[in-house]
Amino acid sequence: MTAIRPRKRHHDDRAVVLDDDATLHAMGYPRKLTRRFRTFDNFAISFTIINVISGIFSAFGYGMGAGGPLILVFGWIGVSLMVLFVGAAMGEIASAYPTSGALYFSAGKLAKRHRGAWSWYTGWLNFVGQIGGTAATGYAAATFIQAFIVMQWPGYQVTGHRTVAITTVILLLQALANTYTVQLVAALNRISVWWLVIGVTIIVLSLALIPTDHQSVDFSTHFVNNTGFSNAVYAAMLGLLVSSWTFTGFDGSFHMSEETVKATVSTPKGIMWSIACSAIAGLILMIALVCAIRDYATTASSSAPPVRILIDALGAGTARLLLLIVIGAMLFCGLANMTSNTRQIFAFARDGAMPGSRWWHSVSPRTRTPVKAVWLAAGCSFVLITPAWWSHTVFAAIVSVNVVGLYLAYGVPIYLRLRLGDEFQRGPWHLGRWGRPVARTAVAWIVFSSVLFMLPHSSPITHTTFNYAPIALGVVLLVAAAWWFARARRSFQGPVSYGSPDEVAAMDLI
Repeated sequence: MTAIRPRKRHHDDRAVVLDDDATLHAMGYPRKLTRRFRTFDNFAISFTIINVISGIFSAFGYGMGAGGPLILVFGWIGVSLMVLFVGAAMGEIASAYPTSGALYFSAGKLAKRHRGAWSWYTGWLNFVGQIGGTAATGYAAATFIQAFIVMQWPGYQVTGHRTVAITTVILLLQALANTYTVQLVAALNRISVWWLVIGVTIIVLSLALIPTDHQSVDFSTHFVNNTGFSNAVYAAMLGLLVSSWTFTGFDGSFHMSEETVKATVSTPKGIMWSIACSAIAGLILMIALVCAIRDYATTASSSAPPVRILIDALGAGTARLLLLIVIGAMLFCGLANMTSNTRQIFAFARDGAMPGSRWWHSVSPRTRTPVKAVWLAAGCSFVLITPAWWSHTVFAAIVSVNVVGLYLAYGVPIYLRLRLGDEFQRGPWHLGRWGRPVARTAVAWIVFSSVLFMLPHSSPITHTTFNYAPIALGVVLLVAAAWWFARARRSFQGPVSYGSPDEVAAMDLI
């Protein structure tokens, strides 16, 4: 999926295309954010949000019952390939429209008709998906922090109240970091890449070298169906959710494009490299965990199957140390997720698409970052996790909202790019003649995975096993639709242009 060099007829314009300020001004926006991210930093955002350690450890237990090792390993490979198609299609669009508005902005620009409506719904899907990602990652971190506490002090009781309280503290600290230590956040995003790479290496080598016994290679073809559904194919498809949940948030590179140097090239590279590196690292980690399983039934029935694997294979002492790596990865993931979430809110509010837009898109004169948007992201994430105070199915619902919201938001501009055909004006990073076939494959996968996440995940279906994702997503879309028809359709026409390139250049605040 390598980018093809710009055609010769575009050669004379390439210097202009790679001029970040000129590109932003041509789209009608003045520069308000500092460009402090280079290609590696842009890659680091999405790589950290995808976060194979966080994704695999938090959802591994579900996969043990929905397909088992066969789907955990080979499902990972299949989903990785499909997500690469999605990332490549998004990369082409990001190269053409490198703005913080990302998905909703490009949807408005690519639509032939009803640009305001396409942009509006894409933005709200992206918003709810990003909020779900921030909330789910914080909740997962709180769960594993408590698993660590139980290993240290067995008398500790895990309750919904304590999980919500710890998640709230995590969200608060991440919001404070994004408010007061912006340079530190950028540095932590760089560190997070090495934390993930070194962390995966340590966990894999520990599981490969310390235990005396491992599962045979044939064990990777072992199929398990504990979903309650008799149809094995349906159970296997449900197992793909483990990999799909992990591969979310790579639009973070797109949202950070206004803070990225040479964004028309660096942003799509950040998207593609984050997916490719995550696919390889995640496959190695998945195989290591699967091969280290001792008693399958006992492990699958435990409250935290990956932790059980570490304890059985390595002993409690080593397992505690590795669990610290897992918790650190989840905290890095949440921090990067909130940073990306904030930029989406900033851009959406900048175009007047949110209540109190003037408030949310304001930028701190000290840090040159949208501080108020940071606290909106933290507050909405807190609201999303509060039902965990009394419900045990909240995490699955939040994850589903995260995945469905984001992937539908990914799919809309890709679909509109297909409808535009040859009229689509490509950026310097593009796929040439493969652009449309890749986009078609991406849209097909997005439709399939989105439907899958909204179907029942276990049987019998009761109030404790019901998949609440369709209801949560439906409520958001209903509110967005009601607001659209009541008011926004008359006031919101899609991405706003603040003037000609020369006019917006004079508005630059940096």
